[in-house]
Amino acid sequence: MTDERVTRVVVVDDQTVVREGLVLLLELLPGLEVAGSAGDGEEALALVAREAPDVVLMDLRMPRMDGVEATAKMRELHPEVQVVVLTTYADDESIFAALRAGARGYLTKDAGADEIARAIEAVRGGHAQLDPAVQRRLVEAVASGEPRRTRDTGLPDGLTRREAEVLTLIARGRSNAEIARDLFISEATVKTHINNLFTKAGLRDRAQAVTYAFRNNLVPDD
Repeated sequence: MTDERVTRVVVVDDQTVVREGLVLLLELLPGLEVAGSAGDGEEALALVAREAPDVVLMDLRMPRMDGVEATAKMRELHPEVQVVVLTTYADDESIFAALRAGARGYLTKDAGADEIARAIEAVRGGHAQLDPAVQRRLVEAVASGEPRRTRDTGLPDGLTRREAEVLTLIARGRSNAEIARDLFISEATVKTHINNLFTKAGLRDRAQAVTYAFRNNLVPDD
């Protein structure tokens, strides 16, 4: 690893077989120590607060609190802890959401032991480490003018239209489940949009979001 100090790692994945397999794999790698494992984002936050690891290996799609939300909160509460996403998904939304939340590494689950070890070493040393497929996707996105979030939408703080729709529904008192039904998307996607718009607008909670929405005239009269 980057120095002689053992790197302590927490594994977060909702699938028991995957989680236990990763723990066994990491324990075989030199210079690494598994500080614990968790099955969702809420468990992960509690574990990180208790164990103070160097790096968290984070899945994205999990119940209760997904990996994007957990990463954002972890980076806010424990900025010294680095996050490497290890997921099945390499779609644009997952990649950009994870990186915006503060992940410094992004690997897909077909990554080998050497790739995982390199990613852990890189992020612990303050560098980024992305799966080659993810790197290609980011290059393609830049070359094609994506993500659309970088374009001028006429909305405050660079919000996308979908993020503005979610914000409007928050201001109208909708829960995440109700927003998901209204927009025909999953609750995990709703959480991703909320994380993104909170980060862009510098919001801490839903109360601030309501004030922000009305101040910026994002709640049209019915």
